[in-house]
Amino acid sequence: MEFHLFHIITFLMFVVVGTNATILPPQLYWKSILPNTPMPKAITNFLHSAGYWSGWVDPSKCINLLNYKHAASETQLHDKSNVAIFFLENALHYGKKLNMQFTKTTSNNNGSKFLPKEVADSIPFSSNKMENILHKFSIKKGSKESEIVKNTINECEEKGIKGEEKLCVTSLESMVDFATSKLGNNVEAISTEVEKESSELQKYVIAKGVKKLGDNNKVVVCHKENYPYAVFYCHKMDTTKFYSVPLEGVDGNRVKAVAVCHTDTSKWNPKHIALQVLKVEPGTVPVCHFLSQDDVVWFSK
Repeated sequence: MEFHLFHIITFLMFVVVGTNATILPPQLYWKSILPNTPMPKAITNFLHSAGYWSGWVDPSKCINLLNYKHAASETQLHDKSNVAIFFLENALHYGKKLNMQFTKTTSNNNGSKFLPKEVADSIPFSSNKMENILHKFSIKKGSKESEIVKNTINECEEKGIKGEEKLCVTSLESMVDFATSKLGNNVEAISTEVEKESSELQKYVIAKGVKKLGDNNKVVVCHKENYPYAVFYCHKMDTTKFYSVPLEGVDGNRVKAVAVCHTDTSKWNPKHIALQVLKVEPGTVPVCHFLSQDDVVWFSK
């Protein structure tokens, strides 16, 4: 599978780029639109080399935990690393102890990389084109890989909850365009940064310096999806707060974490994993979670 995807995407890039000499690399587009905005590590991790999917994730584990319409499965509820990311807003203070796990980013992105926009736009991304997509990437119909592709596209096509403006972007250029269309060009983009990854849960203490990011209505967050090339679920919501949270692990590890608190969960599935873990009802209290190293938060300066 790795061989097929690498050569298929390389061929597509050769054909599209070969017919258009004016195509800019994604990082140059970023600099042309956002000359004063540093590129976060979550972005640069997906720019190294022309991408291909080097691995697959179990379909039972690749459903977005942060999709508010989904009920948690028993597997997800018993996965300690999933359960640990959720907490209440009153926990965001100096000295608070939390059990957390920060895994390697490379294991999360499965080798997928950003494609130039012209290349990404030439590849179908629609449930109506599923057979075409599977054929293009030599994915067998009915396989676990096809289920992952299907789940990602279905999630992208689902209608957002009330107050949510969403778009699944298939290129870095499209991400920049979506974020700036909601926030303007005077923006910052950040991601959770980990000094060293860990393979198991450990205690972290919130250090001094918790800081609120942006205004409530001026933040966009983009979550990495599981797909053969880099696809992000980007959305702007009116009922969220974002925080920069410094963490110190018992092993000396330091993390510059980004946390989001959802202030209105009234439209969430009552069996959503966060509500079950925290033992709260929809619409009662703000629900918070840390963002992964692959997520990108955009906010107005």
